Amino acid sequence: MWIVAVAWIYVVVLMAATEPTVTGGIMTFLAYCVVPLSILFYLTGSKRRRAKRELQARMAEKTGEAGGDS
Repeated sequence: MWIVAVAWIYVVVLMAATEPTVTGGIMTFLAYCVVPLSILFYLTGSKRRRAKRELQARMAEKTGEAGGDS
């Protein structure tokens, strides 16, 4: 997935470079690259976030059990 994201960033940078104004280039980069990729990475990262949250809950249970035995 990273290679696709890097390729898309490259394409959008070239698109932004051909804009007649700097403001147009920045807006093109934001609208076609930053916003869509941030949404994509947020949606595809939900499984990792859920797994991390479950791991933290399990670790909290273990530390809670170890503290109660003392």
